[in-house]
Amino acid sequence: MEDIWRPACDLKQLHLRAQMLSKIRDFFDRRSVLEVETPLLCQATGTDPQLDFFSTEYHRSPKNRTMYLQTSPEFAMKRLLAAGSGSIFQICKAFRNAEFGRYHNPEFSILEWYRIDFTLWQLIDEVIELLTELLTGYYVAESVKKMGYFEVFKEVTGLNPLEFCQESYALYASQNSIMDAIKICGNDHSMWLDFIFSYKIQPSLKNLGICIVFGYPAIQSSLARVNIDNPLISDRFEVFIEGIEIGNGFFELSNAEEQEKRFNQENKTRELKGLVAVESDKLFLDALKFGLPDCSGIALGLDRLLMVMANTQALSDVITFPLDRA
Repeated sequence: MEDIWRPACDLKQLHLRAQMLSKIRDFFDRRSVLEVETPLLCQATGTDPQLDFFSTEYHRSPKNRTMYLQTSPEFAMKRLLAAGSGSIFQICKAFRNAEFGRYHNPEFSILEWYRIDFTLWQLIDEVIELLTELLTGYYVAESVKKMGYFEVFKEVTGLNPLEFCQESYALYASQNSIMDAIKICGNDHSMWLDFIFSYKIQPSLKNLGICIVFGYPAIQSSLARVNIDNPLISDRFEVFIEGIEIGNGFFELSNAEEQEKRFNQENKTRELKGLVAVESDKLFLDALKFGLPDCSGIALGLDRLLMVMANTQALSDVITFPLDRA
C-alpha cells in the first residue's frame, strides 16, 4: 500500500513552483504593481449559482456568526482599489466546495491582478506577456489565438449562443451524446452554455495551444461590464492552454446599483435550484458606491499553469497534498 503521508507530487515540482512564483513577483515588480494580501475568511461570499462555497461558524460570545472561505479574493481586492491602492496583484489560496478531479481541487492556488485604466485588450496583452515569460523553456506555442465566443460556439455547434431556443439546444444535445444536458439545464440558458462549452467547445481547443476566447454572453458575466456596442455580450475573456481553462478576465463592472441587481438575480437563481441563498457582500457594494476606478482584472489558476509547465496530466502531479491526502 502506498504511503499516503507522502506528497502526491514529485519533489521537483516544489522547485518548479517556487521558480514560477519568483518569476511572477519579478514580472509585477518591474511594472510597479503592488503585491497585497486580503482575508480568505470573510463575512460574505459570492452569489454565483455555479460555485459552491465553504462556510464555518465563528464563535464569539455572545453571538456567533457564519463566515466564508473565499472562492476568489476579488471583492476584497476591489475594496483596496476603491481605497486608492493603484494596480495590485495577489498570490493566494482560494476554496470551492464539491470540486475534485483531474483539473480541480477544493483548495487551489490563484494569481489575481487588477490594472487601473487598462482596457480589456491591454490586459490581454499583459496576460500574454506573463505567460510567455513563464512558459519559455517549458511549453512551445506557435502563436496566441484570439477568437470570439460567438464565432467559435457557432462554428462548433451551429447554435446561436446569444439567442436561446430550448428546442434547438435539446436537439443538439440528443444528436451529440450529451443527453444529460436536457435534464440538468432545462430552460436555463446560462447552464446550457456552460454545459455545451465544457463538453464540446473546450475539447475543440485542445490542439490549438494558447487561446484567448473573448466576448462571452452577458448572462454569464456577473462581474463584467456589458459591451458598449453589443448589450448581449460582456467585456470578458478566458485563457485556455491545450483546452484547459487557465484564467478568467473582465473589464470590471463599477456600477454598485447594477452589481447589486445582478447579485439579487443570482440569489433568485440559487433559490430556484434549491441552493442556499447568501447575503450580498455589503462591504464590497459600499466600495463600489464610493467609486471603483476603471480597471481590468483577471484570475489565473496557478496549479493548472504549473501542470502545463511540468507537462503533467493532473493537478495531483503538481500539488503536494491534494484533498485525498490533506
